[in-house]
Amino acid sequence: MKVILLVVFAAFVTTNVRSEYFSPLSSFVENDGVPAPGPPPLMVPLTLIQGAASKGAVCLDGTLPGYHFHPGFGSGANSWLIQLEGGGWCNNIRSCVFRKTTRRGSSKYMEKQLAFTGILSNKAEENPDFFNWNRVKVRYCDGASFTGDSQNEAAQLQFRGQKIWLSAMEELMSRGMEKANQALLSGCSAGGLASILHCDEFRSLFPGSTKVKCLSDAGFFLDAVDVSGGHTLRNLFGGVVNLQEVQKNLPKSCLSQLDPTSCFFPQNLINHIETPLFLLNAAYDAWQVHESLAPSSADPHGFWKECKSNYLKCNSSQIQFLQDFRNEMLNDMKDFSRTSQTGLFINSCFAHCQSERQDTWFADDSPLINNVPVAIAVGDWYFERKTVKAVDCAYPCDNTCHNLVVKTLNPRLKGAVPFSTNHSTFHGSKKK
Repeated sequence: MKVILLVVFAAFVTTNVRSEYFSPLSSFVENDGVPAPGPPPLMVPLTLIQGAASKGAVCLDGTLPGYHFHPGFGSGANSWLIQLEGGGWCNNIRSCVFRKTTRRGSSKYMEKQLAFTGILSNKAEENPDFFNWNRVKVRYCDGASFTGDSQNEAAQLQFRGQKIWLSAMEELMSRGMEKANQALLSGCSAGGLASILHCDEFRSLFPGSTKVKCLSDAGFFLDAVDVSGGHTLRNLFGGVVNLQEVQKNLPKSCLSQLDPTSCFFPQNLINHIETPLFLLNAAYDAWQVHESLAPSSADPHGFWKECKSNYLKCNSSQIQFLQDFRNEMLNDMKDFSRTSQTGLFINSCFAHCQSERQDTWFADDSPLINNVPVAIAVGDWYFERKTVKAVDCAYPCDNTCHNLVVKTLNPRLKGAVPFSTNHSTFHGSKKK
């Protein structure tokens, strides 16, 4: 059966702002598109953290941070899943000033309700292992993966990601998380990076008897060379780290060996994390292909334009470049994967964020590695039912992927570039 899902994203980027400031693909980072056909998803209201401002824990514009909470029940009443929202970064004053007029920088613009799907679903048939846990989505409004701690008075910007993290955790502990017997910290994209950065901090909140683990979805950003030989993502991360004084909250064990910007990259962090960690990532991560490997700034003549829009249009040299990127990712995970407490699910898809979307987390046609979908692999690892080191064969062997394909660039709206994104047709569950 062929299934086509069309997801229209409402992310815009002004023509005079480069992609790293506010990516047109930033909506890849969460399931905020048109809901898929079927029963309506659980809608969970926004809760603002009322005591946060007195602790300096505020969004970029000074508004209160927030979260969405749905209580657990039955056997999951004392188990907690925390999902850190993603949404790119801001790396200079200009981009952060723009960001504070959006839901990524101000709770004034946040949705009052969010759909809980995928790993946040409350239905056993959609989320077999975590459906009855206490499930929380912490909103992202600081622009530095919940790690900054500074301000810019002239631009009226507050960079308080670390304080937001601490304030959110304190609030959730008071709501019952302190009694948890099981806890999982997860996150997607910039939130996936945050789940790595805060993994050991999360562990430290609980007694040793509590089972605590972390899941990073699409958070394994590589310090890779772009198509022009430059370092687009390193330049972006360097701006974030310096502007928001992120170095204050990076692992000291990493900083003793590398510069702060290097310690913002997961490849240099994962071997410093002591808490069990699972990496869920697409080998050809759609955001990284668009914004790190082949951004327009590194491809001024547009040689990569068609390939980025649809992977089926990539030529052989472009595919080889992407295979080299995959090999670099796997090589950076090699030592990490050798320890018994770690988990991997690296599929050969052109995707980004697979835990919050129902179609990629757990559905009849979900992506598979060795006939196992993401949800079951993560559950097997968390509950130690089996060792999970799932690494897919290289493109094009996997035809279970839900690949993201940029469908349209609409020139009608002057000053904005709206994107719609089409998931490719899926063909069953067997590998070729």
